[in-house]
Amino acid sequence: MKASGIRELSSAELKQRLNDLKQELFNLRFQHETGQLENPRKLTQTRKDIARIFTIMTEAAKKLEDRDN
Repeated sequence: MKASGIRELSSAELKQRLNDLKQELFNLRFQHETGQLENPRKLTQTRKDIARIFTIMTEAAKKLEDRDN
């Protein structure tokens, strides 16, 4: 998922997407440990998507903070 697409989401949608990605990461780790993971790149990609969401959520919070001051 690209950052530009993530920025278009509302905060509620971001939180939901973050929860979905965390659940997916858990499932991917489980598959990896049991030897059933077909695409190991998916683990890295999911971790990066989670980091992107956290970054954009932090940016939004800082914008609100700066606007209030």
